[in-house]
Amino acid sequence: MRLHGYFRSSASYRIRIALNLKGLSAEHVPHHLRKGEQRDPAYLAINPQGLVPTLEDDRGTILTQSLAIIEWLDEIHPEPPLLPKQPLRRAQIRAFAQVLACDTHPVQNLKVLARLRELGLSEEQVTGWAAWANREGLKACETLIATEAGPFCFGVQPTIADLCLVPQLANARRFGVDVAAFPRLLKAETAAKNLKAFADAAPERQGDAE
Repeated sequence: MRLHGYFRSSASYRIRIALNLKGLSAEHVPHHLRKGEQRDPAYLAINPQGLVPTLEDDRGTILTQSLAIIEWLDEIHPEPPLLPKQPLRRAQIRAFAQVLACDTHPVQNLKVLARLRELGLSEEQVTGWAAWANREGLKACETLIATEAGPFCFGVQPTIADLCLVPQLANARRFGVDVAAFPRLLKAETAAKNLKAFADAAPERQGDAE
């Protein structure tokens, strides 16, 4: 397999964690987002959105969108499971993951922040926007798992929820968010970061890290 990504991309980070948890290896192909390499015609030919990650399987089949990739990996490599079998529990975990991957991360990613700058917002305003988006999403997630015993987001083993949470907390810190306001999320993050699969997927450990 080949994983097209970027060391600091939250969505790529999610896939790296999933691959590590499943014990799968992939050739990592970096695309420097700040240099615009994701808009190269050769890359757009495989991912017309010009986003990362993109996963190519061993037959050359192309998959995009991190949650879709993670669920595909979970279906073809079911151990350890990243989603439970019980339908209601699956829906709850998916909902948590989507708060971050669909409603929080997209409105503070590089593409959106660049557009805010184009519209004339100051750098302070742009950073403030990103911090606001993170706080809103994390606040909701803190409430969603407030009664979950843990130590992970939903129980005693990591799920797709944790794969989304850890990268989002990293983003929040980068934009100056006081994450101490989210003790239940931090409990899950601590449990996750104690696992080698999460530690090895960290942005600073990637070959293209700056």
